[in-house]
Amino acid sequence: MQAVDHSRRQVLKGSAAAMAVGAIGSLGALYTRQALAAAGDPTRTTPIPSPYGALAPVADQSTGLPLLQLPPGFSYKSFSWSGDPMVDGRPGPDRHDGMAVMQRVRGHGHDHDRDLRHDRHHHRHGHGPELVLIRNHEVGGGTPILAPGMYDTGDIGGGQVAGGGTTTLRWRKGEWLETEASLGGTLVNCAGGLTPWGTWLSCEEIKTDQVSSTGKKHGYVFEVDPRAERTTGRPLVGLGRFSHEAVAVDPRTGIVYLTEDDRNKSGLYRFIPDDRRGRNGSLENGGRLQAARVRGRPNADLTVATIGTEYALDWVDIADPDLGAIVAPGGFPDISSGETLSGPFAQGWSEGALRMSRGEGIWYSHGKMFIVDTSTGVDGQGRKGRGNGSVWVLDLARQRLHALFVSGDQLAAHNPDNITVSPRGGVVLCEDGGESPDEYGPGARMIGLTRHGESFYLCKNNVELTSSQIENADKTISEGDYRGSEFCGACWAPDGRTLFVNIQSPGITLAITGPWLHGPL
Repeated sequence: MQAVDHSRRQVLKGSAAAMAVGAIGSLGALYTRQALAAAGDPTRTTPIPSPYGALAPVADQSTGLPLLQLPPGFSYKSFSWSGDPMVDGRPGPDRHDGMAVMQRVRGHGHDHDRDLRHDRHHHRHGHGPELVLIRNHEVGGGTPILAPGMYDTGDIGGGQVAGGGTTTLRWRKGEWLETEASLGGTLVNCAGGLTPWGTWLSCEEIKTDQVSSTGKKHGYVFEVDPRAERTTGRPLVGLGRFSHEAVAVDPRTGIVYLTEDDRNKSGLYRFIPDDRRGRNGSLENGGRLQAARVRGRPNADLTVATIGTEYALDWVDIADPDLGAIVAPGGFPDISSGETLSGPFAQGWSEGALRMSRGEGIWYSHGKMFIVDTSTGVDGQGRKGRGNGSVWVLDLARQRLHALFVSGDQLAAHNPDNITVSPRGGVVLCEDGGESPDEYGPGARMIGLTRHGESFYLCKNNVELTSSQIENADKTISEGDYRGSEFCGACWAPDGRTLFVNIQSPGITLAITGPWLHGPL
């Protein structure tokens, strides 16, 4: 990104802050609280029976432990548990989170095409290409991940260093191969997104103006190459500094869409890059960050929704993507006194941008963005933005956003978070709602959606382990009941035969196979 001298940058920051604070303070007349959803408005309150059949405990093919409940005919292999040694001999980090899968490219320069042809040849003959999975670790201060791409090695406060980052896993012919560190020195790497050019965008889910002892700030997006040694650790400042959750790229235009997880003050953003070449590093060359606005409805409130709700969007420019947080003005709705707005959200809101409750997963599929708001709705006390969640679909050509799924009860879905779409167009949601008791007992779930937005249970977390089970499996985690830990990072192999996913704690990655064609996934 072209350098801007210090004095000019300070002027820009001051102008953006003044604009945001001044405009927000005068928005009271424009803002009208959306009425709570009336009884009988369409939400999903119960799931449909799974087209794949009832769930039951299934033994892991790697350890023999019953880690998951799955439908008949499904199996899985676990790998790269927290504490398992990586290729450098160090124990792997914990708190597995967002993840993506891509094909391995072994060559350089013109060898790229040759290697892809080689992989396709082996795929036709039943061998299959090597797949690379890049996995986030949602760690704050802690043991640093020592990786080729290091961002911040300084003291972030209290003598701690940044413990987040990414690891890179390899899979071939139905077998796990190895794990290596790829990005380190970052904080709270939650989700992210795959690029059309085959890299991973890892997002820091943190909103802070604290600067480390090395002068580094946090709250950025980082690009991670499938070849770990090509990861630079440089932040993509143009994509904004806020509590990022996930990103997805429109392969037709190269525009990056981004979600923000900051309760009842979360924007929906897009970054229009100046450099459309689509390769590792191209997003560093500048562009425009924008926030979504509902056409004709300044500061539209999407924290409550019903199925079928639809909005036409336009977009407003964010003058300073790197602007720090701003204390919310008095009267800002549905938050506690003294809370802060991220700099990008404050600037967008001052221009009439929309708000969601907590923007989480986002995934591109066939000209549409599937977007999760994990807490759309109201709780038992009537508080907005504390419901069970929703899935929105943005038609990129028409720029129209509609609610495909809204959960009106924990049985239908309990705070969906990460999302993925299969090559066949089936939607999978990873819940972040804790134990989620149902007919199969306690345990976080993976939820499937039909084409009509009906939910069904695909899988339940069944990780409850004794010290003897852990010792026999040659693992180093602590004994305990982990069934309430969320699923994260669901993503499909390109052929649609394997669904990869993480359980965040104790930190396990799994590859699930089965009769996918028996249902909509």
